[in-house]
Amino acid sequence: MPLHKMIHLSDKSKLYLWKINESFEELFSQVQLNDSSIERLKSMKSESHQKGFLAVRMILQHIGCSDFDLFYDEFGKPHLKLEDRRDRTLKATYHLPPTSYHPIHISISHSHEFSAIAISDESIGIDIEILKEKALKIAPRYMDVSHLESLSTVEKIKKATVVWGIKESIFKIKNEAGISFPDHIFEMPFSFEDKKAFATLKFNNKEEKFNIQFDSVEEYIFVCAFEDTV
Repeated sequence: MPLHKMIHLSDKSKLYLWKINESFEELFSQVQLNDSSIERLKSMKSESHQKGFLAVRMILQHIGCSDFDLFYDEFGKPHLKLEDRRDRTLKATYHLPPTSYHPIHISISHSHEFSAIAISDESIGIDIEILKEKALKIAPRYMDVSHLESLSTVEKIKKATVVWGIKESIFKIKNEAGISFPDHIFEMPFSFEDKKAFATLKFNNKEEKFNIQFDSVEEYIFVCAFEDTV
């Protein structure tokens, strides 16, 4: 199946969603993988995780990159290492000067039937989650449940899922050992209809602010976090 949707998060930030309707064999036959990715794929016990992994590579190919352009640092954070030609193409796509030294940032997520990649000229974190009652059941472990008051059960599940996505997305940006969702990342009160929120990370005697965008696609919630550099 082709790309499900591309969403403009801003002039220089895009989100790509792939709905996984293909079989493992179909996905595997259409992507090129480096040796470490092949070994990683083999180590995955769940076919759902394998397909999500391969669908991410399908998105990379869709935007003119490949698995060979993707690498992970020692903390597991993904980065793009591009040849000059691909670098120029992406910078043109995101309206950056060809000679600029702006890095291209990438964040990756997948859940069940969807894989997602966010590309931006600024630090970005993304999370996509299927809506489940479990998010509400474990909400006291990671959020201020007073933010769920006066909501229906369905609304509580949606909002709790957004809050989890906020914290997961911020963690992906910072990627520092010791960050606790309930103790260090705090979401400001927000309405689900706003499709935006604000959050703060208080960690290691430092306070950092983040702008959040979120929305739903079918029975899923996706959340994107950006560092507030103002």
